[in-house]
Amino acid sequence: MKKLLLLFTLTIFVPSVNAQWSENNALYLSMDYNLGNYIGIDLNANYIYNETYSFKIGYTGNLRKPKRQPDDFSRGFPGLFTLGLIGPFDTMENYQIGAGRIIKLNNKGSIRLNLSMGIGLTTIKEATNWQRDSAYLLDKNYSYQYHRYRTLSLIINPKIEFPFTRIYGLSLSPMVQINKDRTYFGIGIGQLLGVLKKRDNVKK
Repeated sequence: MKKLLLLFTLTIFVPSVNAQWSENNALYLSMDYNLGNYIGIDLNANYIYNETYSFKIGYTGNLRKPKRQPDDFSRGFPGLFTLGLIGPFDTMENYQIGAGRIIKLNNKGSIRLNLSMGIGLTTIKEATNWQRDSAYLLDKNYSYQYHRYRTLSLIINPKIEFPFTRIYGLSLSPMVQINKDRTYFGIGIGQLLGVLKKRDNVKK
């Protein structure tokens, strides 16, 4: 899937050398930082056709404190120096495709609504089978195992995009990922980089 994303990215950026093509189409990369019941990142290659329809392919990776972690769990002495960056974590990853509709919110095209939704292949990994470790001294006081499984998710991801220039912008995007096992909900703040819109001096 990572190779497919790379191939897609290279493919959509080749036509950007054609100025006429890029007047009505856009192709760009987006990177969002997500905050919700999980935290993480959302990376996508995006294509807008005729300033109307949007398509994307990408990856979302989120994590959280394990839901089943015992209240008295401790990472021990080494944890003092990790700043909470070392697990255990519950994780939720998606390889996703989506499509949507573009709605311009001003005449200049510097604010637009990208109404996107799609599907994702989701991998969920959770720390389970917590057992108190009687040999605890300076390390964690519980042992645990990871349970990993896959499912399909519905991804609803409307996004307000602010292409301030032709090649750079910012975005704000609520996101919901729904599957039979878990639901993610949160909001993303991101950056846009690529061919985002037509030149400001081009008239229809």
